[in-house]
Amino acid sequence: MQFPQQFLFIFMFSVMIVCNVCESQNCANPPKWVTVSKSGKANFQTIQSAINSIPEQNSQWIHIQISPGVYTEQVLIPMSKPCIYLEGAGSQFTNIEWSIHPNLNATFNSQANNIIASGITFKNTLNAPVSDEIAITQAVAARIHGDKCAFFNCSFLGVQDTLYDEYGRHYYHNCYIQGGIDFIFGNGQSVFEASELFFSMGKNGPKRSGCFTAQERDSPNDPSGFVFKNCKFTGTKGNAILGRSLRAYSRVIITNSFLSDVVTPVGWGARTFAGHEQTITFVEEGNTGPGANKVKRAKWIKHLSGPELDKFLDISFIDKEGWISKLPSKIFV
Repeated sequence: MQFPQQFLFIFMFSVMIVCNVCESQNCANPPKWVTVSKSGKANFQTIQSAINSIPEQNSQWIHIQISPGVYTEQVLIPMSKPCIYLEGAGSQFTNIEWSIHPNLNATFNSQANNIIASGITFKNTLNAPVSDEIAITQAVAARIHGDKCAFFNCSFLGVQDTLYDEYGRHYYHNCYIQGGIDFIFGNGQSVFEASELFFSMGKNGPKRSGCFTAQERDSPNDPSGFVFKNCKFTGTKGNAILGRSLRAYSRVIITNSFLSDVVTPVGWGARTFAGHEQTITFVEEGNTGPGANKVKRAKWIKHLSGPELDKFLDISFIDKEGWISKLPSKIFV
């Protein structure tokens, strides 16, 4: 079959774009440095302007060092700008805040692969303060869509749908995630390690029930799932289930973690999939604390041990290629 000349040109142009995208995922070291400060004593005064300065299909780590301050801005990292390392001065010092909810917009919307952040708080202020008279609505603090993304020592603050772990393989280490309703949700294939999940309807918020996770795995071949290792599930006021199924094959695994009494005895919910729980994988193994008692748990949760459990606990669940070991070395200093 012969290609028309016009089609051949379009085909070759598409191949060039794909090759450029593939090349851009190498993230060569050493990183280039860019600084952000509200004082003006830096390359940029806003985080978004620093990101805008990065060339399309970037192929080298761009290290954006962000000085202490509250950055009241909505930040977008487009798919065409991979290999970015955002370093704050510590989650108690560097804050990105915005107030928005329509169309799953977020305070921090990261669409590219190979995005790293450390020492930053991402906050959606839409539902603050919360009261019995005010309806709570979706307010995403961070939306993570790209593959091979990692967050170290970061905080994610909101009330409903705080962290949209949308798609891709992600690693969260020593992070603090706060919310009240489905506050970690999405179809990500993610490991949360040594992190704290804090159930709260906001400062002085009402006593309401809620949910920690809402995972969206939608088929038996979908590799996604949330794995929590050595974490803390804590909170204040009200009761929360550990997770509910937003899709028929939802998967959440919690191991070697502390569960406070904020966790309700039933533990889990099937949502609209009641009666079809056999496809849902909700697992608790080796946990401690007053909320870890499984006597009154939903009877359909699964038990995993040995190799069945190890395949989720091993870092290869998200890192078969060794991408975590190739992150900029400054993260681990």
